[in-house]
Amino acid sequence: MRVFVAGGSGVLGRRLVPQLVARGHQVTATTTRAARLDLVRRLGATGVVMDGLDAESVAEAVAAARPDAVVHQMTAISTAHAGKPDIKHPDRWFAKTNRLRREGTDHLLAAAAATGVPHVVAQGYASWNGIREGGPVKTEEDPLDLLEGTAAQAGLETLRYAEDAVLRAGGAVLRYGAFYGPGAIDDQVELVRKRQYPLVGRGTGYSSWVHLDDAAGATVLAVERKARGVFNVVDDEPAPASEWLPWLAACAGAKRPRRVPVWLARLLAGDQAVVMMTEGRGFSNAKAKRELGWEPRHPSWRQGFEEELA
Repeated sequence: MRVFVAGGSGVLGRRLVPQLVARGHQVTATTTRAARLDLVRRLGATGVVMDGLDAESVAEAVAAARPDAVVHQMTAISTAHAGKPDIKHPDRWFAKTNRLRREGTDHLLAAAAATGVPHVVAQGYASWNGIREGGPVKTEEDPLDLLEGTAAQAGLETLRYAEDAVLRAGGAVLRYGAFYGPGAIDDQVELVRKRQYPLVGRGTGYSSWVHLDDAAGATVLAVERKARGVFNVVDDEPAPASEWLPWLAACAGAKRPRRVPVWLARLLAGDQAVVMMTEGRGFSNAKAKRELGWEPRHPSWRQGFEEELA
C-alpha cells in the first residue's frame, strides 16, 4: 500500500514508519522542517515538508503522494514546539496540538476526500481519562471524561472533535495509552530523579501505558485491515499511580517519590494532575486484540520501564 503518515518525524512516527516499510508499504512521511527530511529518508520513507494548519499545504502533499491510506499523527507537544511541559495549564501547553487535532484533522480529511483516499487512521488518547464512574478500567463503549470547567476541557473536547470527524469519514481512531519508549518520557524521568514528580493523595488514580513500538504495531494493523471505529491501544495492566510511579522511580535509580496532599497538588499542578493521580480510569485493550489481532510485545509497563531505563 501507499501510506501517507502526517507527523512521520514525531516520537511515534519515528517508530511507525520503519514498521510500515518493513512490511512492504511505500511510505510518504511529513515533517514541519526541511532539516528533518534526512531523518525521514533514513527511516525508509519519502519525506515532504508540510504545514498541517495550512489547507493548501496539506492538499498538495496528499495529492502528490496518492496514498491508499492516511495516518494522522500530527502533534506539537515536544519542547521544540510547545516549550516546557505545563500540566497546570494544558490549554496553553497543548494550544498548537489542539489546533492540529481540529484544523489539521479537517484539512487531512478534506485532502483525503479530494484525492479519493479510502481510509484514514488517527491518533486518540486513552490513559487516565475514562469517565469517573464505576470500576477503574473502561472499554470503548464508556464515555471519556471531559473535565468540564477545568483548563483541560478544551483539549479533551478537541480529542472528541477529531474522533467524531474521523469516524464520520469511516476511519479508525486509535486511543493510545500514555507513551513510553525512546524519547517519550525523558522529561518525566528527569522530574522523577529530581523528586519533583510526587504522588498526590493516596495515588489511587489509574492510568494505562503503551510502548511506542506497540502503538506503532497496532497502527500498522489498523492500516492493513482497513479498520473502522475506536480502539484502545494500551498494555495489559492498567495501574494506579501508587504502583507505576514508585516503580518508574526505582527503574530510573531515583529515590521514592514524595507524597503531597490533594489541595497542594491542585494549587501547584492544577486539576488535571489531581484527577490523573487520584481518580483516573484506565482502559481495556480487549477490542484491539480481538479485532486487530494485536498483541503488545510489552504487555506491562513493569517490564517496559525496566528495559527502557536499564
